[in-house]
Amino acid sequence: MSDVKRAPDRSRDRTQRLEKLHPAETVKAGSNYLRGTIAEGLRAPLTGAVGGSDTQILKFHGIYEQDDRDLRDERRRQKLEPAYEFMVRLRLPGGICQPAQWLKLDALASQFGNGTLRLTTRQTFQFHGILKKNLKTAIQAIDAALLDTLGACGDDTRGVVCTPRPGLLHAPLYALAKQVSQHLLPRTRAYREIWLDDKLLVDGSDDEPIYGPTYLPRKFKIAFVLPPVNDVDVYAQDLGFIAIADDKSLAGFNVSVGGGMGRSDNEPATYPRLGDVIGFCPPERVLEVAEHVVGIQRDYGDRVDRKHARFKYTLDNRGLDWFKDELQHRVGWQFAQARPYHFESNCDRIGWEEDIEHAGGAHYTLFVENGRLKDRALAGLREIARVHGGDFRLTPNQNLIIAGIAQAERAHVAALLAEHGLDHAPSLLRRNAIACVALPTCGLAMAESERYLPTLITKLEGIVAECGLADTPITVRMSGCPNGCSRPYVAEIGFSGRGPGTYNVYLGGGFHGQRLNCLYLENVGEARILAALGPILQRYAAERTPGERFGDFAIRAGYVREIRAGREFNG
Repeated sequence: MSDVKRAPDRSRDRTQRLEKLHPAETVKAGSNYLRGTIAEGLRAPLTGAVGGSDTQILKFHGIYEQDDRDLRDERRRQKLEPAYEFMVRLRLPGGICQPAQWLKLDALASQFGNGTLRLTTRQTFQFHGILKKNLKTAIQAIDAALLDTLGACGDDTRGVVCTPRPGLLHAPLYALAKQVSQHLLPRTRAYREIWLDDKLLVDGSDDEPIYGPTYLPRKFKIAFVLPPVNDVDVYAQDLGFIAIADDKSLAGFNVSVGGGMGRSDNEPATYPRLGDVIGFCPPERVLEVAEHVVGIQRDYGDRVDRKHARFKYTLDNRGLDWFKDELQHRVGWQFAQARPYHFESNCDRIGWEEDIEHAGGAHYTLFVENGRLKDRALAGLREIARVHGGDFRLTPNQNLIIAGIAQAERAHVAALLAEHGLDHAPSLLRRNAIACVALPTCGLAMAESERYLPTLITKLEGIVAECGLADTPITVRMSGCPNGCSRPYVAEIGFSGRGPGTYNVYLGGGFHGQRLNCLYLENVGEARILAALGPILQRYAAERTPGERFGDFAIRAGYVREIRAGREFNG
């Protein structure tokens, strides 16, 4: 723990009386600091589930209870319980994984999961298909790789993301991301007691100096980014640190607050929001800024309505000026004026690049469609991990950077990439497309996403090629439900699932994540999507001005109205 000065915990705000609190708050308060009855549920032999309120507490341990929805109807007809399985998500601040760790995670996916590794938009791994009987062994194997899953889900600070691109300033940014992640980690011993068989405390007590006994009202996301590449989509984060470089050294950060993607259909009180930049802070102040921003959300976030409990709503309810005054009061100093910066893109550069972080070396950014690694791709990366002397870096765009490739190693790595078909160059449209997992495992999914977007992209590629736009990057994001895990509301073309085979279509997002898009079509299927986008893309090809991005054109041409502050979302 650092010596950050702490403000008093006001989580029992009198404006939120106990009888009005959302039931989830009662569950957290009665969980004995995230223990619940998880240990007992793991031993229950007659069900594949943990069940009850423990499913909520289990999330704080980085674990989601799910079932295979492809089998749900058939199992119901057979009067069997759902095919329960668990998704396990690692806490991997900054997305860096060492080759030895990669090999252990690869083996774990085959031994206990469904044989795939899923790279997420928060720069970490998800394992799918783990059965309850294997959960504890899997967590212990993750611990043996010097990794963990604590705080990767739940009402806490989720994995801290950081721009992964090798460069002169990556090391200090990554170090800060790790420090913030560790500083904001829940202090409960429940994780080690339940999964790693640590001895129970004699009095059963814990100390959560940052979170208190009920943690946060909802999840909280933090990101570090280095302009001019906004590869973390910093404006979509609850708290963002935008690095400002001074003569190739780190001068400090512009601080952005209040971003978030989640919304609910037909509920206008819920909406995505872009973060606001409130000022500049030096690097040595980052930890205290992070802790006190989290503390304000802990104390003032909505604990009555979980759909209104994210930090963005706290800001809009109380006002940005109020928030900045409260934050400056807690830290005891004034933020300096934000410094100039600019972004150019939020996309990854696929392929080989010289690596200025490692003199004489190189790195290779591997395109991973929708983040899913399996079969031949996993086999190839397994071979690379056995010889690679650098590290692996997961990107927030669901791709993978093989970083720190020494000059003597490059030819061997290149040969392995070619041998396993990992050196292909996807179209610009495909490489800039992202999908969430959705069906069959996500319980919130209303439509397909990961399994469907590649098919839709193939059909859009044909239209784009006919229009002469094959060399023009356009960002596309698809989410299986309105929650927006794939950040669809900042894409130039965004999709959110409404039902089997139907989506809302959004246009006009900013190419580097600086603007929300706007609803264009509601609850439509593939035929209508293609019929609508074709003429728009044709007009874009014919009428665009030099350097004009597709999202900008969609606004200028009148297809959508311009969204300025992120609070006017027409969804």
